[in-house]
Amino acid sequence: MAKKSSTQLKTALQAKQFVRLKRRFEDSSIYGYVLDIGPKFFLLAVISDGIWFDGFQCFRISDVSGAAPPYNTNFVEAALRKRRERMPKKPRISLGSVEELLLTAGRTFPLVTIHREQVDTDTCWIGRILSVNKGRVSMLQIDSHAEWHDKPTTYLLREITCVDFGGDYENALHLVGGNPSKQK
Repeated sequence: MAKKSSTQLKTALQAKQFVRLKRRFEDSSIYGYVLDIGPKFFLLAVISDGIWFDGFQCFRISDVSGAAPPYNTNFVEAALRKRRERMPKKPRISLGSVEELLLTAGRTFPLVTIHREQVDTDTCWIGRILSVNKGRVSMLQIDSHAEWHDKPTTYLLREITCVDFGGDYENALHLVGGNPSKQK
């Protein structure tokens, strides 16, 4: 199925086609436009349930079980036009490896969200990327109260299944929590 999904993603990218994605970790679909494809991850400009652009997500290609235009494409694209929602430009993110993905996302966006769905399906971790080395990412986390943790946490790169950035929730956390203090 991964080869079929990879072909579907490439078609969507080339055609600049609105797609509905199915992933093995989620019961519901994800909607958006494929902006780039790397060896293991691809970049999606996400369209929220409220039909506006809501940041970016990078998913592992191997976790996608299908990518096709949804039945309501005309409606969604008309709503985006009427709301004057423009397709976001591809951010300066490298998908060459998960290391490059995290480092470039961390340089481009103040907050990055990582998912480790094979470890914990229902939890994500949001924060500032501090470093990536020796198969691990170190990040200073911000909690749901927009308060920064005192010490960084590290996660294994091989456990990361999805990376988000530039979305409404991350932006709201950063708006309230600001940047971490220099003492941390």
